[in-house]
Amino acid sequence: MAFGREWAAGQPRRSLLHSAAEGTEDISPRQFRALSEFRYQIRKFQHFSEAAARALGLEPQQHRLLLAVKGFDGEGRGPTIGYLAERLQVRHHSAVELVDRLETHGMVQRRAGERDRRQVIVALSDAGEQILKGLAAQHVTEIQQIGPGLVEALQQVLESESDAGAGGREHT
Repeated sequence: MAFGREWAAGQPRRSLLHSAAEGTEDISPRQFRALSEFRYQIRKFQHFSEAAARALGLEPQQHRLLLAVKGFDGEGRGPTIGYLAERLQVRHHSAVELVDRLETHGMVQRRAGERDRRQVIVALSDAGEQILKGLAAQHVTEIQQIGPGLVEALQQVLESESDAGAGGREHT
C-alpha cells in the first residue's frame, strides 16, 4: 500500500495529495461528520470482533476465514482457496497459509475438487463449526446492541451524499 507507506514516511507524493483532494470542495462538514461516525461504528464492531476471536485463541483473519467457509453459497461442492482469498481480500498464498494454520489446529479440512483436482475445497471440521457457532452467537448479540447506531451512521452518510447532489453545502 504505497499511499500509507509514503504518508508514514512523511513524504507524500504530490500526485497522491492531488488525487486524495479531488472533489473535496463538495464535501460538507456534515458529510465529514457522517463519514467519521460511520467509520467509528464500523471500527467499534471490528474491535469487538477481533477481541472475541482472540479470546478463543483465533486470530481475527482466521475467524473471518471460518466465517467465509460457513457462509459460502456458491456453485460447486464448497469454497475454493481462490474464493476465500477474494472474500478475505488477501492474496492467494495468504489464504493458503491461513488454511494451513487452521488445518493444523483441526478447524478446517481440505480436499481436491471433483472436476478439477488442482482446486482445493475447504470445509469446516466439527471443531471449527463449534468455535464458529459460539463466535456467531456473540456477534449476533453485539450487532443487535450496536446495529441501530451503525444503521443510523450509514443513513447519515447516504443522506449527506444525496445532499451533495443538491448542492452539498451546509448552510449556517
